[in-house]
Amino acid sequence: MNKDNNFKRYLKLDLLPTPWCPGCGNGIVLKTICQAFDELNLPKNGTVVISGIGCAGRSAGFFDLDSVHTAHGRAIPVAEGIKYANDALNVVVVSGDGDLLGIGGNHLLHAIRRNTNITVICYANEIYGMTGGQVSPTTPHGTKTLTTPNGNQDQPADVQSLFKRHNCYYARTTAYHLNHMKKCIVEALKFKGFSFVEARTMCIVNYGRRLGYKNSNEMLLHYKEFYRMNDYAEELAQNEIGIIKGAS
Repeated sequence: MNKDNNFKRYLKLDLLPTPWCPGCGNGIVLKTICQAFDELNLPKNGTVVISGIGCAGRSAGFFDLDSVHTAHGRAIPVAEGIKYANDALNVVVVSGDGDLLGIGGNHLLHAIRRNTNITVICYANEIYGMTGGQVSPTTPHGTKTLTTPNGNQDQPADVQSLFKRHNCYYARTTAYHLNHMKKCIVEALKFKGFSFVEARTMCIVNYGRRLGYKNSNEMLLHYKEFYRMNDYAEELAQNEIGIIKGAS
């Protein structure tokens, strides 16, 4: 296999293409995770991927290694159980913002508190995409969705604030900033403790078009224009991507 394609060894290629909508950013995140695995040369028989329910939750089935597709919101406690049972395993959670921050938000809080040595990669598309476009924990204030036709009255979850009082790892990146996304994931996988990567990604079909975007590329270009990089800052502003890293 060509060196540039080594990441494909972590995928079940016979299951491709994925069932995600054209223009969905989930495939970008999935590929980048595999590239991070490849950069670290993670052993396939020593790595486990766990997901919850939702569009992003389908990711677990595409990894050519042990994986678990759990009930809605339960990916993190299942991952913690696996890690406690076999500390030698690399345990990675891949799921969406609705699954991890909404239905599973209580489990996230306690995993942070315990600083469990697992990595969580959150596909944060600001919407419940699989079920049609309902407001999610990361939907911006004022945004119209199926369940907030007059605009979201709530403030979105400030995920990074959950990590401020605990010695964990947090990073925010986007599907446009590919090299930065891989860097965030690689450092998260190397971190000894709880690590969380919030990957902002596009849902054009059940979110972007309702916001006025013509296509997924316009959403990508928004990430390019809106976000600036600020790695290793004490705190990220709303328009910043970067890494906030506790002591490993």
